Amino acid sequence: MTDQQTIQRPPLSVPAVAIRPARAPRDAASRRRRVWSVLRHVLLIVLCLVMLYPVLWMVASSLRPNGYIFNNPSLVLNTFEVQNYTRGWDALQAPFSTYLANSAIIVIGAILGNLISCSLAAYAFARLRFRFKRLAFGAMLVTMMLPIQVLIIPQYVIYAQLGWINTFVPLILPKFLATDGFFIFLMVQFIRGIPKELDEAARIDGAGHARIFLQIILPLMKPALATAAIFTFIWTWNDFFSQLIFVTAPDKYTASVALRQFVDPTGQSDFGALFAMSVVTLVPVFLAFLFGQRFLLRGIATTGGK
Repeated sequence: MTDQQTIQRPPLSVPAVAIRPARAPRDAASRRRRVWSVLRHVLLIVLCLVMLYPVLWMVASSLRPNGYIFNNPSLVLNTFEVQNYTRGWDALQAPFSTYLANSAIIVIGAILGNLISCSLAAYAFARLRFRFKRLAFGAMLVTMMLPIQVLIIPQYVIYAQLGWINTFVPLILPKFLATDGFFIFLMVQFIRGIPKELDEAARIDGAGHARIFLQIILPLMKPALATAAIFTFIWTWNDFFSQLIFVTAPDKYTASVALRQFVDPTGQSDFGALFAMSVVTLVPVFLAFLFGQRFLLRGIATTGGK
């Protein structure tokens, strides 16, 4: 080989390097989102504690002596006055279980009345055709705007003439007459979301309105019925004004009215027993909302949409 000869070598291959964009802006945006998420959760927790503070303070006060209840706004317990519960249970003319049972009777009757009457009225407004339908529906909506203070006096006069004062009838019977326009309106909107083709198919098979309502519409109304039942339970259990007007005998007091007897405007009130029985009265409402929250949200949010 001569010096002029050159050795031919293949060119070196340069590996391709992927050019990645800068990750700094993306990381910064991700950090900002995490920070805002943490701040939102902290704010929600603080607001939740602020709203729950009265309830937690009531629970803590039910375990304190009377002399330390209004002198200590904190939630830390130094003593456990369990005697408040035993003393409050037997402090009135009858055991507190009597008043809880009276409230339960009224609540069960109100729930059954609203579910039966309001569902029938809602089916009539949503599916049937009759004269003055729009006028009747508008009148029903107007009743939702009337406060109870406007209706309580004529109702008391009517019930007094019928001899129903100091009984549970004025608190239960109106529920079977579809007097709660809110639940009627809620169920009407739910039924309107159910396809009418189901009614037409059942009508072809020879089904009447009763069979269509019981076998087709009613099973599909479970979210709306659950919502009406939960709201009726909470509103009736916590009702004080109507129960105080129509029930006057101490042995027929409900739990909400019986709690008022612990406060003596002319003497010393037993606030420890009052808060203890308030906690006992609050437990059924808390359990009803806890176990019925799923149906409550579904019934309000879907409004019958499939």
